[in-house]
Amino acid sequence: MSLFLRLGIGFVLLLGLCWGSASLSAWLQTRDTINELFDTQQLLFAKRLTALDLTAPHRAALPKNKALLRHHRGDQDDDALAFAIFTRDGRPVLNDGENGRMLPFDADAQGFHDGRLNDDDDDWRFVWLTTPDGQHRIVVGQEWEYRDDMAKALVQSSILPWLIALPLMLLLLLGLVWYELRPLKRITQLLAQRAPDDARPLDAGRVPLEVRPLTEALNGLFSRISTMVQRERRFTSDAAHELRSPLAALRVQSEVVQLAADDDAMRLHALRQLDDGIQRATRLVDQLLTLSRAEAEDARGAFQPVALRNLLQEALAEQLPHADRAGVALRLESRADPVIQGHALLLSLLVRNLLDNAIRYTPEGSNVSVVLESRGLRVEDNGAGLSEAEIQRLGERFWRPPGQEKSGSGLGLSIVRNVAQLHGMQLRFSQREGGGLCVALRW
Repeated sequence: MSLFLRLGIGFVLLLGLCWGSASLSAWLQTRDTINELFDTQQLLFAKRLTALDLTAPHRAALPKNKALLRHHRGDQDDDALAFAIFTRDGRPVLNDGENGRMLPFDADAQGFHDGRLNDDDDDWRFVWLTTPDGQHRIVVGQEWEYRDDMAKALVQSSILPWLIALPLMLLLLLGLVWYELRPLKRITQLLAQRAPDDARPLDAGRVPLEVRPLTEALNGLFSRISTMVQRERRFTSDAAHELRSPLAALRVQSEVVQLAADDDAMRLHALRQLDDGIQRATRLVDQLLTLSRAEAEDARGAFQPVALRNLLQEALAEQLPHADRAGVALRLESRADPVIQGHALLLSLLVRNLLDNAIRYTPEGSNVSVVLESRGLRVEDNGAGLSEAEIQRLGERFWRPPGQEKSGSGLGLSIVRNVAQLHGMQLRFSQREGGGLCVALRW
């Protein structure tokens, strides 16, 4: 069900409920006012009757209205008021000549009472008074239906105009709702016509304040989707570009193995080359996946307290066999035991890439030092060092300093830069005084 239809039904129900409640309240208040007015009128009329000289009435009943007013009688109701006067023993003395003839006698009643006329089923309102001399009983009556009809007429006269105005009011409200919902329809049209790779912010034009958070959230979603699509495209492009050479080399070595025939030395050399190529391709794919994961902004949602000393100790223990094969000594100097908010896996990848990079490009017999402080981390090696221009380019994707003999893809420090950026760390490369590279992280 559409929002417009739900609002329309809601308006109809609310207006009906409000109008019904107002009508009921008006009916009750009007009826109470009418009863108070007519009770007062009955009592005053009865008091006036007590002032009559009832010692020798000429007749027991007054002439009927029609007999008195044959022409231009106006609008009359025989049930408006009726009266009768009785002696103490119940003998009729005087009545109005209409319904007063059927008023029942009650010797004990005093004040207001409800009852019925003789030979009639309609409910009446009676007021009984006794004359000051105690010789006569006076009753003034009025039919309840007359009072109810009067209350209904008054209520209808005040409620009926509103009842006529309600449909017009409802149409105006629905028109206003339709007009105010136009921005939502425009947003729907823009979303339906939007290209999948369109990252531009949604221009919804004039939208209500309640809808603006929705458009801002959609714009944020489009931005995140665009970033993700670009990252996936970049990953696909990088993987296609960088895996082309390793896969071609693997194919060549596979052909060499097939052509080696009985030449065991050639076959063994080709198998070693094949194994090295597989390892290189595996490392490249792993680095590409790691870099793609490090670039994902949603990794912030998995942040938790990370003890860096324990993380460094585990990373050094993992890299120790690699350092032993390269003839490099690893050393950890812990001057503090900081705990930071971060992604434990990505931080371990950052440290592993720093150590792997230092071990690979440090001469045999050198040292790689890791210094942990309360607000920073440094990884220092004794390598050949780099020029200032080359240091400025460290961390670029697929860039490696010229003249490198070690195999690599140029993604290790890119991963370090992205993970550091994700954690809000400052990354700085510098040349050591005695030679070698220093990588410093500050948080």
